[in-house]
Amino acid sequence: MGNIGVPELIVIFIIALLVFGPRKLPELGRTLGKALAEFRRASADLRGAMEQEMRELERHAQEIEAKAREAVEPGPEALLPDGPVGAGSIDPQQAGPPPPPAPPVEERPAENPADGKPKPA
Repeated sequence: MGNIGVPELIVIFIIALLVFGPRKLPELGRTLGKALAEFRRASADLRGAMEQEMRELERHAQEIEAKAREAVEPGPEALLPDGPVGAGSIDPQQAGPPPPPAPPVEERPAENPADGKPKPA
């Protein structure tokens, strides 16, 4: 089916004039024009909403991809220490609670392996 040219539009206009009459034709044209304008506006709104949703989905997918990449490959800042390296470079807040003190060691005299009695000193 080809494009509608001027001769085809004249034929359609004459048929519409005969069917609807000269009084109803302007009202029908206004109604048809309003309907087409409303359809264009609605389709533009729908297109804009779809494009906005697609941009948001792409942004969300990029955020997830960046987080996954960061979890697999830590960046250079995660590999370098913040301060000097050595015994005192551990941050006390990151180290956790201090270990509990070791129980005191009791000194017992050495035993004689033969009789199980302590050796005299």
